[in-house]
Amino acid sequence: PLRRIAELTEDWFGQRVSEGTVERALDEAAGAVAGVLEVVEGGLVSASVAHADETGVRVAGQLHWLHVFSTSGLTRYGLHAKRGREALDALNLVPRFTGELVHDGWNAYAAYSQCGHALCGAHLLRELTFLHEQYQQTWAEQMKALLLKAKAAVEAARQCGDVALDDALAKALLTEYCALVEAGFAANPPPQTRPGKRRVAESPARKLLKRLDRDRQAVLHFLRNFAVPFDNNLAERDLRMMKVRQKISGCFRTLHGAVRFCTLRGYLST
Repeated sequence: PLRRIAELTEDWFGQRVSEGTVERALDEAAGAVAGVLEVVEGGLVSASVAHADETGVRVAGQLHWLHVFSTSGLTRYGLHAKRGREALDALNLVPRFTGELVHDGWNAYAAYSQCGHALCGAHLLRELTFLHEQYQQTWAEQMKALLLKAKAAVEAARQCGDVALDDALAKALLTEYCALVEAGFAANPPPQTRPGKRRVAESPARKLLKRLDRDRQAVLHFLRNFAVPFDNNLAERDLRMMKVRQKISGCFRTLHGAVRFCTLRGYLST
């Protein structure tokens, strides 16, 4: 908060500054790093692997979405009133990216076919744990074990200096994956509808099974390309400071202040 910064300045230097002075300093800093972030954007869109994620923030009493696009060394934030493709097009990072994009499976990312897609394994593990614990889905527990086994196999191969998984092992893991998806569908048949009645909603298990079946290549992308991580934790860590900021200071009172924070935070993260 601005008041706290003013108090710290007085404690450290014996000279209290006004909140307006702090605001002007932040504006000056954001303007100074704007050129650096243009270079960051160029590095991001040309990267071989990048991460994307988003989270909700309150700006002037309205819900906005903070989007992050990052690698291990570069970070760019963008703020938009929308969460989906309209926001991604406006921020113009994902549309220009042609590498491998790691994300959590949000539908808006799938619309960009010029890049490869890898789904976050950590998100899937949480969903599988939920299905096993809440709905006693045996296949979900087995799928969770399979994904962890595949992750361990990649880590072991990487430690040995390999750049790809053994073909036989990769094929065996894919075969087991497909068999578990089929077992899941067998245990969760489509809901029965009667003539003249509204369509019955599908269960959480079937919804996840359909995604696992449709997106199997993206789920197991880390098996084929060791540069692609198992999870999207990097992007989630990049968003964590926004949550810390919200807990301390609450919402942003102006759009200008929110955009400025994104600029400065992206520079500091990079």
